[in-house]
Amino acid sequence: CSLVKEHNKVALTGECADEIFGGYPWFHKEECFRAHTFPWTMDLEARKILLKDDFLDYLQMDAYVKETYERSVSETPTLSEDSPTEARRREISYLNLRWFMQTLLNRMDRASMYSGLEARVPFADHRIIEYVWNVPWDMKTRDGLVKNLLRQSGKGLLPDDILFRRKSPYPKTYDTNYEKLLTSRVREIMSDASSPVMQFLDRKKLETFLKSPSDYGKPWYGQLMAGPQMLAYVLQIDYWMKTYKITLL
Repeated sequence: CSLVKEHNKVALTGECADEIFGGYPWFHKEECFRAHTFPWTMDLEARKILLKDDFLDYLQMDAYVKETYERSVSETPTLSEDSPTEARRREISYLNLRWFMQTLLNRMDRASMYSGLEARVPFADHRIIEYVWNVPWDMKTRDGLVKNLLRQSGKGLLPDDILFRRKSPYPKTYDTNYEKLLTSRVREIMSDASSPVMQFLDRKKLETFLKSPSDYGKPWYGQLMAGPQMLAYVLQIDYWMKTYKITLL
């Protein structure tokens, strides 16, 4: 964002295109499509891995996620003529619009405004969302091509090598030096008695996690958040709690 800001005050971003045109893998992979939970965080165990046992007992995460998921699904607007498969696609679309998209918009807004860049999100325009909501799935993915409707709408406006290129998702870091830096920072938190995040993190679990081989496999959130991103998340939560003086009651 800082580099873009050197030459432009305003930028267009692609947030919300995957949500309304069905670009995410959980619109297509059967195990995600049929899962009765939020498809971007199917394995809750990966999100519990660092928490203290008594804190887990208090949170009752499984029950909370189940109740929130079922309530959200029940709110999904559907048509009486929808097939079970089409109704399920609407549910996934609604879950993405209601929950997943807000994290992306929040991240985009914070990252861009930090550098004074105004990022606009044309695909989040409510008129586009409302219109595309009732577009049949076979039109969105005509000829088996993900987001084909969106790609075809750009014909004559963008080169084909841009329109039909493979999706390039938000990057995640594979740099070993980045991992070493994260590990060092987390160890500083562990040795600091005033670190608020350690109130609910299990020290032994965290130490085991730090000594484990780097895990870039099954994400704990979305498509990309794996082991190193978990450590970064710990640092961010600790910083947030310190900055805003957050305490646990």
